[in-house]
Amino acid sequence: MLNIKDHRFAITITLLAGIFWSFGPYVVRHIDQPETVPWQYLFTRGIVIFALLNLFLFFEEGKEFYKNYFKIGIAGIIGGLGLGTAMITFIWSITSTSAAITLLCLAAMPFITALLGFLFLKEEISPNVWLAIIIATVGIFIMAFETTGKNSLEGLLFGLASALGFSIFSVSLRWKKDTPKFTTVAIAGIFCAAFSLVVLLIQDKSLISSSKNQALFSIHGTIVCLGLILYSIGSKLIPAAELTLLSLTEVIGGIFWVWLPVLGINEVPTNNTIIGGFLIFMSIIYYSLIIQGNRRFIGLN
Repeated sequence: MLNIKDHRFAITITLLAGIFWSFGPYVVRHIDQPETVPWQYLFTRGIVIFALLNLFLFFEEGKEFYKNYFKIGIAGIIGGLGLGTAMITFIWSITSTSAAITLLCLAAMPFITALLGFLFLKEEISPNVWLAIIIATVGIFIMAFETTGKNSLEGLLFGLASALGFSIFSVSLRWKKDTPKFTTVAIAGIFCAAFSLVVLLIQDKSLISSSKNQALFSIHGTIVCLGLILYSIGSKLIPAAELTLLSLTEVIGGIFWVWLPVLGINEVPTNNTIIGGFLIFMSIIYYSLIIQGNRRFIGLN
């Protein structure tokens, strides 16, 4: 892997990773009737993620890269299933509600991770972190008041389920720190593809969509992989608190791209989303400033 020693360059690389991930919702918005082809989307995206990550590992570690799969263990399996579930619920969320609500739910991942760490790894949560969690929770409840039409409660719940899946993945890495995380993500990709394949076969539906949709599915999978690789490179020189702040480029950028009228979507966040999102942002910034030991593994959406 590229070994960098310049802290400023590491910051640039990490910001770029978040920007890559932020284009995910914009890509999904260009899919023709995405609510009708979620399993085709997940099938193709899972295969792309699995293939690209294994290709990266091959160039990174050589022909022996496959031995990482023997090191997965129970932590890797749990993490892969959690991340695969996050990938599945992401598409259900963003096709049921606004991109802003989906992304702001994902922004709650540090707090969900902290709670899971407290429950399963006995990691202490300071009063300051509890305060940040409460503020973020209030923000989510404010967004939840919009339960009709495009801003549905169902979409918000799927968004929170996606954040929970990512948090399970993060906690699994803390549980067994030597678990190969790229291989775990590859397992999540193949789980996502296999689960979608079973559903499509049961429903007797085609495994592929239109050529346009297939291209967009593949582009989104590629975005996920490129962002993950860049993030892993940049994170080596950046303190955890800075990483959490830098990761906000995914949320902010994702909301911005689908709103920017010149890009053709013009999805304007509602007042409740803006107010709730503001509280979540404030809680994340506060959390980032007070937590020095936190490492958030984000944007695998």
